[in-house]
Amino acid sequence: MEARIQLQSDWYTALRENEGEVWVSCKIPGKPTVYGSLKCQGVNHDGIPEVTASEEFEVLEVLKKSIHISCPSGRTSSKFIVPYTSFPRIHDKSITCLDISCGGGLGVSTSTDGSMKIWNCKNGERRRDLAGHVYDVNCCRFFPSGMVVLSGGMDAQVKVWSCEDGTCPVTFKGHKAGILDTAIVDRGRNVVSCSRDGTARLWDCGKSACLAVVADCGAPVNGCSVGVADNSMNLGAPRKAQVRERTPVFEFPGSDALNCCAFLSSLYIVAGAQDGSIYQLDVRSLGTPVQVFHKSGAPVHSIQPIREGFIASQGDGSTFIVQQDLDHTIELSGPDADPVYKAAVWEKSVFTCCRDGLVRKYQLPNL
Repeated sequence: MEARIQLQSDWYTALRENEGEVWVSCKIPGKPTVYGSLKCQGVNHDGIPEVTASEEFEVLEVLKKSIHISCPSGRTSSKFIVPYTSFPRIHDKSITCLDISCGGGLGVSTSTDGSMKIWNCKNGERRRDLAGHVYDVNCCRFFPSGMVVLSGGMDAQVKVWSCEDGTCPVTFKGHKAGILDTAIVDRGRNVVSCSRDGTARLWDCGKSACLAVVADCGAPVNGCSVGVADNSMNLGAPRKAQVRERTPVFEFPGSDALNCCAFLSSLYIVAGAQDGSIYQLDVRSLGTPVQVFHKSGAPVHSIQPIREGFIASQGDGSTFIVQQDLDHTIELSGPDADPVYKAAVWEKSVFTCCRDGLVRKYQLPNL
């Protein structure tokens, strides 16, 4: 576990007040947690506060929407970014999943109120309700076209929706329990779904049919991701053996249940676990992870590639970005201990959904 700086969730507003003060801490593995504070000494004409830190910390940079802090004793630093805007009225209850269209204009999200909605990414204005699942909708994502949505629900159904008129032309039935995740193959002729019934299935959208049960694990399959294999990988003879025979190409045992996974490239995979561990794996050699990240013991709910790294959200309200060429972590502030269930990336914007019912939109600096 590496050292991690934590900052009071409402630091942005507190440090805009003269002599406003917030707490900051740094958890260092094997050592006592370092506690300190940041204090506003005034605000300049551009609206940027002059911030000083207690002796355990250093303020490296303050901008309009971010603050960069270091803890010398922990040999770590983090840049905290506040939302550019928030959308509070898309759903009435906790938001469990979201995705952004390829053009960045539309968002789709699901909620514990049983709804799935399409909305405008600029102002959060609701455009359309996608109604048809029975019980809660667990996951949603756009097809590459940006005009079609794929969803999976507690009703064990996978559905394909038109964003233009809200109709559902395709429903896949075959799973015996709720759908937990989906993935889209290439442009969307085929899709993959995984379920609490312990299986992952490959579907043909044109034929509305299940092509194969590609995995039967005997326990809930929490996440799935689709990537393109590198030529240097030995996947066996070029035939349909892996799909027809359900032969695993590789396996990796995590320290706890793995909740989510994503391809960073054709060779590297990242996976997040229930105990907070994040594994970066090389598919050519899975005996030992390339790297293990452990920011906290909170469950990792989502993980997505972003440039030369990944963005992860956790059950303690944290969302952070790790980049190979950065010597610091980027932390997305806002939630106060409410789980962040999903983060979606579009260009330099990040959208998150949280148990507090808010969709938050962040504008990232040049990474």
